[in-house]
Amino acid sequence: MGQDLRKLFEAERAKEQYKMPAGHISKFEDKLNASIPAFKNINWSVYKVAASIILLVGISLVVYVMQTKVTSIETTIVDTEKTPKEKDGITLGALSPDLKKIEDYYQVNINLELSQLQVSDTNKALVDGYMLHLAELHTEYQKLNTELNTIGPNDQLISALINNLQLRLQLLQKLRKKLNELKSTKNEKISI
Repeated sequence: MGQDLRKLFEAERAKEQYKMPAGHISKFEDKLNASIPAFKNINWSVYKVAASIILLVGISLVVYVMQTKVTSIETTIVDTEKTPKEKDGITLGALSPDLKKIEDYYQVNINLELSQLQVSDTNKALVDGYMLHLAELHTEYQKLNTELNTIGPNDQLISALINNLQLRLQLLQKLRKKLNELKSTKNEKISI
């Protein structure tokens, strides 16, 4: 195995290399040209019409997108010119950072409970009853917010708003417990 690599390469170079027969390249080009369809027979007017349609559709899409952006920017400018009280009014979170944290906490937990509900045909009536009560509480919360904007903030209104949020969260937690109980009793009946 101790051969010199230089000698091996020289031996390879010394061997006669295989040479292609004369005219091989021209024969290959002739066969290649024969297999490719001639471009002379293509109806270029069809391609021109298709390209024109694609170009028109592209331009119209760009114009449409630009118009919607301009409209949304104008709407944003008009909305920012309004004061917060004109736009949304006073909310619980607008009164202080602590109240904003409380409101956000309850809103996030309410949304989390709602997202985790598993409604089926067997528990639909129960869920609908709870959702009706939840909608009543939400309507009451909106009335309290309206009252907050008309009368102004006071301790009773702030407490009522927080209690409303607490009641909604507690209601959803009770619903989740009832659904779990219903599910476990259904599983027990199936296993028996």
